[in-house]
Amino acid sequence: MTNNKEERLKQLTRMQYEVTQKNGTEPPFQNEYWDLREDGIYVDIISGKPLFSSLDKFDAHCGWPSFTKPVDTGEIEEKLDTSHGMVRTEVRSKSADSHLGHVFPDGPGPDGLRYCINSAALRFVPKDDLEKEGYGEYVKLFERKKSGEES
Repeated sequence: MTNNKEERLKQLTRMQYEVTQKNGTEPPFQNEYWDLREDGIYVDIISGKPLFSSLDKFDAHCGWPSFTKPVDTGEIEEKLDTSHGMVRTEVRSKSADSHLGHVFPDGPGPDGLRYCINSAALRFVPKDDLEKEGYGEYVKLFERKKSGEES
């Protein structure tokens, strides 16, 4: 992945650009990751920064990938969104300043949050590729899952 943001933006598909740069929304149930059940992390399509883990993903029956929490809260910014006659909380990538989706207070887990994120704003890195793609520090998340399953 190139370090130049302008170059990375040129490599986006029309949908990826519309979602991340124009605050768009992709169609529900017609996007790459809404039903992906593989272990790994989801990174910002533009900056490559880790955003969410499959360990925190759940099926919210909404047609977009949904997560209970970010893998790194420092990479997420939340902003008031009053577009479309609604009051919502927009979720943006801090490093790339790109639109990711919205967070709602109707999720499972201790914080009751649902991060509803556009697949077009993400790139999935499978657990088995974390080391080779430079995300080795996240392998430990899945080792904990494995040891927890064995107990």
